[in-house]
Amino acid sequence: MVTERTHRLGRGSSQRIVDALRAEPEVTRASLAERTGLSRATVSALVRDLERDGLVEVAIGSAENGRTGRRPEVVRLTRRAGAVLGVDFGHAHVRVGISDLAGRILAAETERVDVDRGMEEALDAARRLTDAVAEQAGVDRSELLACGAGVPGPVDRITGRIGSTSLLPGWSGTTLSTVLESRLGIPVAIDNDANLGALGEQAAGAARGIDDVIYVKISSGVGAGIISGGRLLQGNSGIAGEVGHIAVVPNGVPCRCGGRGCLETIASAPAVRRQLLQTTGEDLPGDDLLRAMTSGDPRVTRLLADAGRGLGRVLANACHLLDPAMIVLGGDPAFATEPVLSGLREELDRHRLPGTGADVRVVPAQLGSRGQVVGALRLAARSLDGHAPLTFDPTTTPSLPGGAS
Repeated sequence: MVTERTHRLGRGSSQRIVDALRAEPEVTRASLAERTGLSRATVSALVRDLERDGLVEVAIGSAENGRTGRRPEVVRLTRRAGAVLGVDFGHAHVRVGISDLAGRILAAETERVDVDRGMEEALDAARRLTDAVAEQAGVDRSELLACGAGVPGPVDRITGRIGSTSLLPGWSGTTLSTVLESRLGIPVAIDNDANLGALGEQAAGAARGIDDVIYVKISSGVGAGIISGGRLLQGNSGIAGEVGHIAVVPNGVPCRCGGRGCLETIASAPAVRRQLLQTTGEDLPGDDLLRAMTSGDPRVTRLLADAGRGLGRVLANACHLLDPAMIVLGGDPAFATEPVLSGLREELDRHRLPGTGADVRVVPAQLGSRGQVVGALRLAARSLDGHAPLTFDPTTTPSLPGGAS
């Protein structure tokens, strides 16, 4: 829904002020002049106009000026400037968050849903959760400007259609942005969950401020979000980062994509549980992988280390192509533990080109189950006309129930 206020902000110099404030929550007038290229007098006049309209506020900043030791006056967006919505469709959950344009996350909720079974139940849950978080945040539906949403499968970059019948049954061929827009009444931008995880970790997590990063989400599958030179790489059709379907074992275990021996068949949560069942006769469902590893089960620890080495062999090649500064492991928390990290680092060291890649940091994700929602909110902000990327305050990202899926 586009309001009269949004039209006003969408024109000229006022929009440049708002864009600068989206990029950094608290900015002095002098910094606004530098960032926008406007004169200080023009910035002061525009700030007064926006403050009169209730869209910005002037306050004492949270950080001290290094030269004077005093906290300077800063300008920041208010709640009245609008809000954006983020929706994370996992295989077994729907999560929804809401934030203002300054990057403050106002509310978030999760509902367990069998998303793979079909789309209607998931869309209904997204609508219910949207109503719930808007009410919690005190945001009127007319103040919602855009929505970002993520799904655990490839999204065609040109058409916005979900493109795989095997990875997300019941959703294939759907233009989710159109369907979700009809439910929510606001513009919707769509991407896959790994890309949103990368955006989230760069905005408020382990990769904050890093321009070259590979985020790997490992849960029921394996996918990667790639940020290079500060830009999210999506590729020609939107499947960049589908590392889980790189073949690593010739004539290996059949994969749900139709291939054999894919990385996903040796380094995902279902793959580790399947290998444990085959070798020991024990079945560990769900998040019991992490519990078994932390309790000292050497069989699970060994299988997770093997999964890390499988990831490392693929990511070593990715490092030769992309030269990242950091690799972030997210998704199932069992795959952000030291056995996986050590196995991954071991293979990176073994396979990387000598003299290169020594500075690649391998770290666990910081946002956990919040990462995709933060990324979805950032995607929503990116979709606004004249946007600047949202920078989130990590202290405002609430804990969300439910594990990775």
